[in-house]
Parts: sequence; structure tokens; C-alpha cells
Amino acid sequence: MSKVNGKSVAHGVPGAHGEGMDRAGQVSKGGKPVSSHARGNDGFVFDMRALGKRPGEYRDEKRTASAPDGLGSGLVLVPTGGDVTLDLRFEAVSEGVLVTGSAVAPLTGECARCLDPLTSAIEVSFQELYRYLPDPGEDGADGEDRNLDGDYLDLEPTFRDAVVLALPLSPLCRDDCPGLCVECGAKLADVGPDHGHGGKVDPRWGALAQLDLNDRVED
Repeated sequence: MSKVNGKSVAHGVPGAHGEGMDRAGQVSKGGKPVSSHARGNDGFVFDMRALGKRPGEYRDEKRTASAPDGLGSGLVLVPTGGDVTLDLRFEAVSEGVLVTGSAVAPLTGECARCLDPLTSAIEVSFQELYRYLPDPGEDGADGEDRNLDGDYLDLEPTFRDAVVLALPLSPLCRDDCPGLCVECGAKLADVGPDHGHGGKVDPRWGALAQLDLNDRVED
């Protein structure tokens, strides 16, 4: 994870569909599609062979992928299988592939104030260097670095990092949501500003309410 212009950014890469690849990011072999990456969501796996390794070369790609599961918790999450729009650029550099891009994903959850269901969207940006795997005998890169897996790049972990950092802690159905009545639980947006419960006093202060503040002790 790195930062660009003060924004948290994750690792992501536009993938170029090379020859022999279908929309799902699979490689055709013997007339049968096989997964190009055993561990990744096909929609987030990109083939880097079309980019090559000449520094300065770049490719742009837009793609719609299905959101992986387990993104979010509590009041808001990215629904599994939701459409995630990826707008990506990947550039060959001497160390590997530099990826810059953005993703837009749907959100579902409930308002933190009134608990009504809500739907929204989240947009995240990312930029990260994916390094080539070191040659045998060379020291490995830092454990926090992203590495290419042969000719393939798996964007899913990067996408997850970016979304988790950007998810709202207290999602609202609208910025000025008044929430619920603390006395009866009524939705204040429905009952209106005149809603109230008279001069009801907090029972903890009941004894004070019985005092006559005008009564003075005479000498």
C-alpha cells in the first residue's frame, strides 16, 4: 500500500487481454479454458505478456469484474458478485509493472442513525509497483511488496486493501438524517420536528423536580 497526493492507494493493474484469453481472464488450452491464476478471482487477474518488459511501455484497460466476498462488515459492505468497474493503466518499469487506476463498487447496508437500508457506491484510487519475482539465489523483496505471479497479476488483494480503507465507519442515508427518537424509537424524519413527549423528566432527576425553589428558610 502506498500514498499518492495524500490519498491511500492500493496495488492494481489494468490487464491486457492477450491472444487466447476470454472475457473471464482465462487462457484457452486445447480448446478448453483453464484458469489463468489458481487463487485469484478471474475478473481481477490480468495477463502481462502483451505489455512486455521494455520500460516506458504502457497499456490502458477498462473492465467490469464481480466483487469478491467478505468486503466490509458491520453496517456497510460491497455485495458479493456486484459489478466493479475498473479503469486502469499499467506501465512497464525496470523493477516490474507500475499500476495506476480506480475502481467503483456498489455498497449496501443500513444508516447508522435511523437504521434504514441504504444503497450507494464507493470509488477508490490506487497506485503500486508490482515487482518481478527475484531470480534464484537473489534476496527476495520486502514482505510488503506485491509481486507478479509469472505473467499474471492478481488485482484482488489490492482492490480489497483500497476498499477496506475507504469504507465509511458510519454510513448515512443522507447527510442530515435526524436519526431516531431516544424516547420511543420513532424515525424523526417521519414524525416531524414537533415530535416530543411533553415535559417528561428523566427519573434520575425526579426528586429535584419536587423541590420548591421559591421556598426560603426564614430565620
